[in-house]
Amino acid sequence: MHLPTARLDISDTGLATLTLTQAQRGNPVDGEFIQHFKTLCLTLWDTPGLRAVLLRADGPNFSVGGDLKSFYPQRDQLAPLVRHWTSDFHMALQRLWQLPVPIVAEVQGFAMGGGVAMMAGCDVVVASQSCKIGSAFANIGFSCDSGSSIVLTARMGAARAKRFVMLGQMLDSQQALQSGLVDQVVPDADLSKEALAVATRLAAGPTVALGEIKRLFLKASAIEMQALFEDEALTLARVSSTQDAQEGIAALVEKRKPVFQGR
Repeated sequence: MHLPTARLDISDTGLATLTLTQAQRGNPVDGEFIQHFKTLCLTLWDTPGLRAVLLRADGPNFSVGGDLKSFYPQRDQLAPLVRHWTSDFHMALQRLWQLPVPIVAEVQGFAMGGGVAMMAGCDVVVASQSCKIGSAFANIGFSCDSGSSIVLTARMGAARAKRFVMLGQMLDSQQALQSGLVDQVVPDADLSKEALAVATRLAAGPTVALGEIKRLFLKASAIEMQALFEDEALTLARVSSTQDAQEGIAALVEKRKPVFQGR
């Protein structure tokens, strides 16, 4: 299935490849992408013989995260937009991450914001040596969304994940590997080959057993995913109405340092 912002290809062996296809824009998360992503994630649940998923992106960057430039003209009315977008994006992510098959993420270039959450919720993350992974929510006066509080805590531990988000840190591939944010770092030229090899190996594995392992570890995390997703969405909607959030977006688009007032 090929949509304007993403495509889904299924091999004869049951390996699904979900590709973000807005390479020239850095594969941003915006309203159009969210609708297409949701459609493809739901399609995966109805794919007969599915045994593994490879999540990847065309172009030099995995995903730059939210398209803040699209927020700029309506930054004083962000709360309804945030509630609308997150309702669909959060549902799509839940459906993706809870698939009863392994999911491998192939990450190159920049992965930011919601793009980080997308990859971090996957079972195995293979990253290129030159990749940069960052959280910029706090830098623009936003709280985190896209399940970041869930998947970053699961991968990095609560204290490290909180520091990553609060300080708006940018990690190189080795820092991401050491923190648990990615599982394997490979030379840039080998990324696609290595990620496909991992996904192919998992697709040839004991699918039912691997699915049950996923379910048990999700349960063991003791996180009520649906409730925390909703909390993230409503919190971001509330925070996006603050003067600081509007200043953060304006400063980013206007290419200047934000001046936060604490309100």
